[in-house]
Amino acid sequence: MNFPWLTTLLVLPLLGALVVALLPKGSTLVRPVALGVSLLTLAVGVVATTQYSIGSDEQFQLTEVYSWIPQFGVSYALGVDGISLSMILLGLILVPICILAAWDDVPAVDRRQHTYFAMMLALLSTMVGVFAAIDVFLFYVFFEAMLIPVFFLIGMFGGPRRWKAATTFLLYSLVGGLVMLVAVIGLFLAGPRGTDGFLVTNLTGLDLSVEAGRWLFLGFFIAFAIKAPMWPVHTWLPLAAEQARPATSVLLIGVLDKVGTYGMIRFCLSFFPEASRWATPVILVLALTSMIVGALLAIGQNDMLRLIAYTSISHFGFIVMGIFAFTTVAGSGATLYMVNHGFTTAGLFLVAGMLIARHGSRDMRDYGGWQRVTPIIAGSLLVAGLSGLALPGLNSFVSEFMVIVGVFQSHPWIGLLSIVGVILAAVYILRMYSMIATGPRPDLPHVPDMTGREKLVVAPIIAAFLVLGFFPKPVLDLLEPAVQQTLQHVGVTDPAPTVDSAHAEGNGR
Repeated sequence: MNFPWLTTLLVLPLLGALVVALLPKGSTLVRPVALGVSLLTLAVGVVATTQYSIGSDEQFQLTEVYSWIPQFGVSYALGVDGISLSMILLGLILVPICILAAWDDVPAVDRRQHTYFAMMLALLSTMVGVFAAIDVFLFYVFFEAMLIPVFFLIGMFGGPRRWKAATTFLLYSLVGGLVMLVAVIGLFLAGPRGTDGFLVTNLTGLDLSVEAGRWLFLGFFIAFAIKAPMWPVHTWLPLAAEQARPATSVLLIGVLDKVGTYGMIRFCLSFFPEASRWATPVILVLALTSMIVGALLAIGQNDMLRLIAYTSISHFGFIVMGIFAFTTVAGSGATLYMVNHGFTTAGLFLVAGMLIARHGSRDMRDYGGWQRVTPIIAGSLLVAGLSGLALPGLNSFVSEFMVIVGVFQSHPWIGLLSIVGVILAAVYILRMYSMIATGPRPDLPHVPDMTGREKLVVAPIIAAFLVLGFFPKPVLDLLEPAVQQTLQHVGVTDPAPTVDSAHAEGNGR
């Protein structure tokens, strides 16, 4: 029980990245070593999960706390609750899938392949760190550190406008990070001045003035809204998704962008409960706007990668709405949506990447009839799309339904308007599939269908769709205690059920 599980999960991929980077030029071991390290890290993560006790009274488990910079109250402190553990597991599962999907993305020229896969492993390390950090300053360090591998993954290995996309991503993220740094300094000045003053447990329930709490809340929220991303600070995402390799986009949108919604739960709600309640009406409107604007922009896209990026902006609107509805059902649905969206995004981006690799175009107007050319790829695209529109029986349905029901409990009009997002999702997904897959068979030379390696990529994603669609209970059991604990910090309770008085009197008679 005293084994440093989280440090091991953090260090293993970092060491793997170093090994991959130092392999001799022209080595054929680059990809197998990267895949092996990612699978080993996943195995350690699964074992670590067995040490986690669901229903424990402790806020964080698997904790490791060591003094780091005692003069400023900074600790090397790691720990997980159900939400952070689920995000770490999501990253651990998706990274080996993405490495396998990106197997042939970068030719073994010079040391480019070394750099590409080493950066993916380094990114995995920072993902573990950012979700496991329970010291605010340490969280900020990982929050900024994860920008480095993403910047190079986009800038060195993306499309023709890759450096513009990478620079735009970096500038947006740095602005958000600097705003959060000011808020972190404000917390240091307002919080306890001990050697462990930045621990999340010491800052939760901090006695702040109303004005200070609201300003600090805004500092954290702006940074997380950019990362999420929410309208109107979402404009960096479509360009990044369009120019990045599909595997990079999966990790960027499927996992890293969840740092935004995770941070809203972990820091905004827990540290600043009064400010969270104060800002809720505006945030719910912004979330609803993100949902609808993202969906409308997705409908207007012909570039399949940009379309998928805009669908994610819409889905993040659902997640933020569930977080700030302040009900257990909506909060549990939002955190489950964070997991489900990771798998849905992976399915859409990776299958789109398979089509682009065969046809050389991102423009959906250049396709048509591909279900007759590559039926397995087209079928996989359809299943991933149905997950994206939350078809009952697939993973996204449960989380989306829970968010809408939970929002109806506390904000009926917002819940009613959110149904527009559900309708629009069906429009952009079915439009995408019809443009790419339906119609007469195109006049093309022989195009191979899904290879064995690609089937290994898609199979676990579709399995996740089905398992989380039909049996989400284990994940909800993991998430719900952390959601309830957060609502207790905010000082809200679920709305009491309303019963019609006449009906109640009739039942009494």
